[in-house]
Amino acid sequence: MRQEDLWDADAAQRYDTPGTGMFAPEILGPTVDRLAALAGGGAALEFAVGTGRVAVPLAARGVPVTGIELSTAMLDKLRTKADEATIPVVVGDMATAVAPGAYTLAYLVYNTIANLLTQAEQVACFRNAARHLGPGGRFVIELWVPELRQLPPGRQATVWHCEPGYIGLDTYDVLHQHVVSHHFNFDEGTEARLFRTPHRYIWPAELDLMAQLAGFALESRHADWAGGAFTAESRSHVSVYRLP
Repeated sequence: MRQEDLWDADAAQRYDTPGTGMFAPEILGPTVDRLAALAGGGAALEFAVGTGRVAVPLAARGVPVTGIELSTAMLDKLRTKADEATIPVVVGDMATAVAPGAYTLAYLVYNTIANLLTQAEQVACFRNAARHLGPGGRFVIELWVPELRQLPPGRQATVWHCEPGYIGLDTYDVLHQHVVSHHFNFDEGTEARLFRTPHRYIWPAELDLMAQLAGFALESRHADWAGGAFTAESRSHVSVYRLP
């Protein structure tokens, strides 16, 4: 499954869920607040800008935002919300594509660094972020913590979300550090719609080492965008890395 094939016109059309899920105000609001503060009056670069879930409200806050996006279908959806002058976008891979301009902040939200399926690509993504930032620039990553503690011996899958009309489960390949997320949507009928996304999961310590290889140091790590304490029980984290 190639990322450019996964995020097609159908996926782009279904991606936005205004007011709910990752678009809920209690999730999106703190995200934009934190990123606006970290930008520090400078420009921001979003890797995998998608349909503009974060970029559009961040730009509305007065932060100049540029994006990098692999999927032209996702970009087409973004263009229904903001034009090229408002949010310029470079079409390409976030591990290698270069955007013009100078930035104080680069960010990669909602687990998207895991869409890069090799360690080498993930390290290249850090180096690409460093390439775009000036001294003291920050790279922010939002990422889930692998739930391997919930995987009993002999089992390869965990159910991570279940609600009426939706079940989400992950299947793990622990030898290669890969996981495939399976999203089942259904109604009262007998059939379900399946959407699958492959990932390479990353432990926080490994992420920190990737940052060091690119010249970053960990500045802070919290359990969420509101600044909650990161603990052994946290299911995700927001990590801020900074160049000297």
